[in-house]
Amino acid sequence: MTSYKENLRAITTLVFDVDGVFTDGTVIVMPDGQLLRRLSAKDSYALQYAVKKGFRIAIITGGNSMAVSDAFQRLGVRHVYLESANKLKVYNTFLEKEGITDKEVLYMGDDIPDYQVLCRAGVATCPNDASSEVKAISHYVSHKKGGKGCVRDIIEQTLRVQDKWLDHDAHDW
Repeated sequence: MTSYKENLRAITTLVFDVDGVFTDGTVIVMPDGQLLRRLSAKDSYALQYAVKKGFRIAIITGGNSMAVSDAFQRLGVRHVYLESANKLKVYNTFLEKEGITDKEVLYMGDDIPDYQVLCRAGVATCPNDASSEVKAISHYVSHKKGGKGCVRDIIEQTLRVQDKWLDHDAHDW
């Protein structure tokens, strides 16, 4: 059996859920109905670093927050899919549009809506506090929880395996 680290060499595309992955799953409802989420600066840094290193990044979320979409777009993410009730359908459309194969994709999700996509991705990953069903099918379960560095964890591992972590051309030294 091939280790997930060996499969990281083929990854060109990183796809993520939002709630429970970039966040701890907590949503604060403001008096005006606006929903607030908190993102980790370390996860955000790693994400924009992966963009600079040439990785395709996609966000597939059931949520509909334009603020979340705008935040990811500011980090350089070109593919943000909101209100994705059927994540597998969105995933398939994205792959077809971009000419990507499953083996090129690392997907990180945390719960049942992510299950079908995790079954297809070349490398299926999840945070430490993901549902038991998701953990059971993931190639890698991060030692970090959702919203607490799990995204940084898997991006850093991927870039290290591909010798793209901490090379000087990505930084303004």
